Amino acid sequence: MNETVQDIIGLSDKAPLSLTSLTINLIIGLILALALRAHFRKFGSTLSNREELSQVFPFVALTTILIITVVKSSIALSLGLVGALSIVRFRTPVKEPEELAYLFLSIAIGLGLGAGQVKATVIAVVVILVLMGLLRWDWKRREVTGKSLFLSIDGPLERDEAAGTMLEQLNGILRRHARGVDLRRYDVRSSTLEATYLINLNSTDELTVLLTELKKEFPVLGITFLDQNQLPGI
Repeated sequence: MNETVQDIIGLSDKAPLSLTSLTINLIIGLILALALRAHFRKFGSTLSNREELSQVFPFVALTTILIITVVKSSIALSLGLVGALSIVRFRTPVKEPEELAYLFLSIAIGLGLGAGQVKATVIAVVVILVLMGLLRWDWKRREVTGKSLFLSIDGPLERDEAAGTMLEQLNGILRRHARGVDLRRYDVRSSTLEATYLINLNSTDELTVLLTELKKEFPVLGITFLDQNQLPGI
């Protein structure tokens, strides 16, 4: 009886592959991936490509399920997968750590279901999504009740108006609508003025009121609000 090297070390051994089990895992994986996509759309804080990235989660989860299910049936395929993945390079950068966390969770769904750990995977994913949702909801609630923004103002000075007088008017308007005002930068060059404030607002509704009054009093000035976390501009 002739035995090859693969037979001796067990590389040719193959575990039975159940198509029924694979189909069930793919269906469960699709449900979990869709839940992950909806969670990312609702609670995600990235502004760049949230809709586009969320479409990838089902593909990543289902593809991982297929790979793990096929690979675990053969040791030779497992070793081949290690070599194949070592040459894969991703050219699209992940801009936010939050995006990476959701991608890892979609891969974890595929790994768990592909390995046959259905119950543990479903429970873990549900618990993770619920906890992430509660933390994100609490963060957004705190954001509504209090918000810190950078305010940048620049524009020309009136000929008959001194820069100091204009600065006093700006400070008065900001103090009426913000609970905290901190002047971080102030430049006057020939006939132009540039000022940067760090302001604390009680609510986001005050932002619209503040902007309206600034535009009314200083229509020629450029006004920019900058949030370090979300980076919105007005």
